[in-house]
Amino acid sequence: MTETRPAATASPRTAPASTGPAAPAASASASDTAERPGTGAAPPRTRGAGPSRRAGGSGLRLLWCLPPLLVLTVIFLYPLALVVVEGFRGGTGTYREVFASQAFTDALVTTVALAVGATVGCVVLGFVLALVVAFVPFPGSRGVARFVDVFLSFPSFLITLALLFVYGTVGMANGLWTGVTGAEEGPFRFLTTPWGVLLAEITYFTPFVMRPLLAAFAQVETGQIEAASSLGARPARIVRRVILPEAWPALMAGGSLVLVLCLNEFAIVLFTGAKDVVTLPMLVYSKAILSSDYTAACCVATVNVVLSVGLYALYRYVTGRAGRTGGTGRSSRRAGALA
Repeated sequence: MTETRPAATASPRTAPASTGPAAPAASASASDTAERPGTGAAPPRTRGAGPSRRAGGSGLRLLWCLPPLLVLTVIFLYPLALVVVEGFRGGTGTYREVFASQAFTDALVTTVALAVGATVGCVVLGFVLALVVAFVPFPGSRGVARFVDVFLSFPSFLITLALLFVYGTVGMANGLWTGVTGAEEGPFRFLTTPWGVLLAEITYFTPFVMRPLLAAFAQVETGQIEAASSLGARPARIVRRVILPEAWPALMAGGSLVLVLCLNEFAIVLFTGAKDVVTLPMLVYSKAILSSDYTAACCVATVNVVLSVGLYALYRYVTGRAGRTGGTGRSSRRAGALA
């Protein structure tokens, strides 16, 4: 029995020792395989097959790109080219005539003024509402955030129609006024003015600013806000030094999107019944449908497209610079917020 004990204890000790000679054998086998003449010819084959594979891959990628390019050309580029060609059918004289008209000047000024005013209103109102939804705890805050997502799917004329039911000439507000005072007409007639169009655009486009802001506020670290508050910073300073720098790219994205959409908005102006409010889309509609002057309508439409593309290019340039400078200046802003 004394002889079996060492045998039992020697088995676990000899297991690691058995792996010692295996390592040189493995290395020897690896060196043998490296010296084989068959393995030395493999790298030239892969290098020789590389250009053909790359050529085949590029041809396959080009083949996959053709269907979407064809659809884009037929649906978008070809009709846009027809509009531009129709605008130049009368030569540059048609453009000079359109640009010199008072109707075009008034429509351009009205379009830019309404778009800028609506953008400012949406940015301010959307920022305040997003702050409340994201950082002020109240029952139903998640439901409000989800309603913002649903609101984005609503058509613009539906919001305008709802405002007509409330503030129209025969709407609820005027009906309540005439029922209480006994007057023949109510005082609420601003919906058919530029102020009514501005109210409708701010009401409809504010969620387009809130949605990216809510996504940006979700990335803000609450520890920074708590640290700034514990150091005595007031809510206004916390918003200015901690929250706003993080939300600035999202605020710019939402504001620029609203600006482009307001420049091309047609349904809100049409459904409010504001006959004295003529924007560039309304001018295109009146010249093409009411006057059958398709050449002038295409000229105005081309100007509207150029404005939209120019604003989009400016937006990409500004957001690109903000993205490059945001990473370097973010740490200093955070340090200043907690100082």
